[in-house]
Amino acid sequence: MTDFNPITHIVRYGELRPCKTAFIDAHTPGSDQKENFTIIGGGVSESADQHVHIVETPGFNIGAAGQPPKCRNSLHSHRTAEVFFILKGRWRFFWGRFGKAGEVVLEEGDIFNIPTGIFRGFENIGTDYGMIMAILGGDDAGGGVIWAPQVIEDARAHGLVLGANGKLYDSKKGQSLPVGVPPMPLLTDEQLKAYPEPTTRDVLPNHVARYWDMMAMADREPVTVIGAEGLLRDRPGFEVSFITRGSANGALHVHARQSVLMPMRGHWKLAWDGCETVLNPGDTALIPAGLAHAVTPSMTGEASLYRVIGTDDAAGPTWKPN
Repeated sequence: MTDFNPITHIVRYGELRPCKTAFIDAHTPGSDQKENFTIIGGGVSESADQHVHIVETPGFNIGAAGQPPKCRNSLHSHRTAEVFFILKGRWRFFWGRFGKAGEVVLEEGDIFNIPTGIFRGFENIGTDYGMIMAILGGDDAGGGVIWAPQVIEDARAHGLVLGANGKLYDSKKGQSLPVGVPPMPLLTDEQLKAYPEPTTRDVLPNHVARYWDMMAMADREPVTVIGAEGLLRDRPGFEVSFITRGSANGALHVHARQSVLMPMRGHWKLAWDGCETVLNPGDTALIPAGLAHAVTPSMTGEASLYRVIGTDDAAGPTWKPN
């Protein structure tokens, strides 16, 4: 029998612990109200105040960002996959050196596999507090965030300095860079030439999947959303599937790798070894490899769930099929 303990393997939405100083733009007006959550793995937080709910990683990281209306996350880039699905609210994603190359608006349940190597940001354009769930490629989530130069400069003007060690120092708290630790260098004009400026037409076809399209396609079988043969073709070191009431058969099954279950809509009964619990929207469950388990909707009504499983593929740049 493979051990599974709901207390240590399930992070409940209502028990998430936010960090309001996770990144360099935490004091910058317009970005100073955002909250960061690290659910599985340490993610890319730059703050010592960040709480990590489950330290163990299954080859990728799970996190979340919560923001009130009109709050934005500043332009940055990643070396490995950054995938978001919208749990609550309405969000605008934008990209490019100054955020002008392209944009897309996502609604609840939509998913976005953002291409690696481009500067991207996002903002809550809804009327209430919004939440987006994140999947980051690799156990170390690509080693951290790469910020657009103006973000670092703006942050310095509001008291936050990022060290070359990837850690934040807050002059408002009397902190300064330790001896021997220089500030994070700004990308040079030559380095910035390596960051592409794709248009919306370039990005949308193979990087965005819409919730109601997936609900229709997953009426009988789960849909592979991200994978070599997925709706969004990529090999980021994990696969993402979408399951609905019609495609959840309730049979006990096992995976050779750890998997993660993330309900989007409805309440889902998770059963294993004669035990059961209910997963709710926003909850995150880390399922051990080899655990015989089943997941089915526990109530009538709309039901949808994202499942993430690691693969043999190395985390790295976005895969471009031949």
